Amino acid sequence: MARYHPVSNRKGNWLLWILLAFVVGAGGYFILSKNNGQPQITESSEQPAVDNTALVEESAAIPETEPEPIVSGGEIVTEVTESSALTEGELSEAGYSDAAKSIAASMACLDASPPKIIEARIGLNDLLPMEMNSAQRDFVKAQLSMLADKWLFSKTIFPQDPLCGTHKVTSGQLLSKIGKMYSVPYEILMQINGISKPESLQAGQTIKVINGPFHARIYKSRFQLDLYLQNTFVKSFPVGLGKPGYETPTGLWVVEVGGKMIKPSWTDPDTGKTYDAEDLDYPLGERWIALEGIKGDAVGRDGFAIHGTNKADEIGAAKSRGCIRMYNDDVILMYNLLESGLSKVEIVD
Repeated sequence: MARYHPVSNRKGNWLLWILLAFVVGAGGYFILSKNNGQPQITESSEQPAVDNTALVEESAAIPETEPEPIVSGGEIVTEVTESSALTEGELSEAGYSDAAKSIAASMACLDASPPKIIEARIGLNDLLPMEMNSAQRDFVKAQLSMLADKWLFSKTIFPQDPLCGTHKVTSGQLLSKIGKMYSVPYEILMQINGISKPESLQAGQTIKVINGPFHARIYKSRFQLDLYLQNTFVKSFPVGLGKPGYETPTGLWVVEVGGKMIKPSWTDPDTGKTYDAEDLDYPLGERWIALEGIKGDAVGRDGFAIHGTNKADEIGAAKSRGCIRMYNDDVILMYNLLESGLSKVEIVD
């Protein structure tokens, strides 16, 4: 009769365990290697580099119609709006990659929920002194212009916005006096608050106010006026300028005290003919904003102004006697924004 040998049986068990381990390990390796053909990423696996310029490219075109904003806790909750198209090549053009990354970072603020409108505005405005290509600069200005419709030209007040706030009307307080307190014309306060006439303002009413003043810079070579609230870019407008022999002087101007008028009578110094507002060929449009020269070639010059026109072909061209001409809707807005004695107008080549 065979005898039971515990040592040899133990050796057999170890051989069995080794064999089983080999089988299980090989099977596990086979299963893991299959894994439907998908690579396994471990903590040490290298991730592909992220191209930040793609963020801007994806946000590069504004739809013709924007979604209606929903005011929630002082913030506008809406989908991200996009502006003039930029190609990846324009964004990443050699020498301008830093600007592209900064644009992407600012645009990312609009992807937040809710969008960080004020943070995006500050980031984009800080980019303007940077070196950028023309496509990037146009994109930044287009975005800032779009954002201005949200934070400035609306009733919406965003938290911690240094440029806009609220004012509680006290007894006997006139809207014109409130405008003076904040260095802006009362007309823009009427516009953004939906006030039909100044005398309808009531004590105890809380209104949105703007911390002015507004300023403008006019580029003669581009026939373009850029509007700023303090140092923040708001919008660009096309203008008409002086014709040869009557060139619009460069330099620094200020809106003349008492020089803002609605369709004043005007006498043509060349012909001596006087035009009144009712005349069909009245040449000054809807508003007149007289300018006083204070620096550069503007010093000592008088008779210059920003005014409207009824002739569309005068915009974007050199056809005036030196004044800055604007479309009537644009000059009405400018009249409502520029404050006498405070708002500066710089004219550069």
